[in-house]
Amino acid sequence: MRETHSLPTPVQGRCLCQTVTYAITGHLGIFQYCHCSRCRKFTGSAFAANLLVSPADFQWLSGEESVGRYALAEAKHFATAFCQHCGSSLPWLAQSGKAVVVPAGSLDDDPGIRPLQNIFWGSRAVWAVESGSLPMHDELPSRPQSADSQAQPTRE
Repeated sequence: MRETHSLPTPVQGRCLCQTVTYAITGHLGIFQYCHCSRCRKFTGSAFAANLLVSPADFQWLSGEESVGRYALAEAKHFATAFCQHCGSSLPWLAQSGKAVVVPAGSLDDDPGIRPLQNIFWGSRAVWAVESGSLPMHDELPSRPQSADSQAQPTRE
């Protein structure tokens, strides 16, 4: 098992409807983007941004009874948890019992660690592109560009 990195103050997280709240007091030094098909299906996105936490560094603060869980019997590590009211992804205990997988998007505060790697890269969605290669807007643009209106590079 990896060494736990303590945080100076607890970092809190919650679901969208705020029924479920939790806190972490440390992490295992692993923050990764998972591109496996299971994580893509569960998140509905190109990848899951997950932080691994020791079970001793995780605590439900409220709403634990509203947390649903789905586990695949054949999966070695994968399971999911979600708020039964709003459907938000929530932390879940890995099948091994050695780590809590925290969906980084459910955190309210900075966990003090940044993503370190992409895993299951070979399983990434065929339509996925590096987000850094896309235009960046601080808010919703007035008129989104369609794929047809974007200038296509030409070869000479």
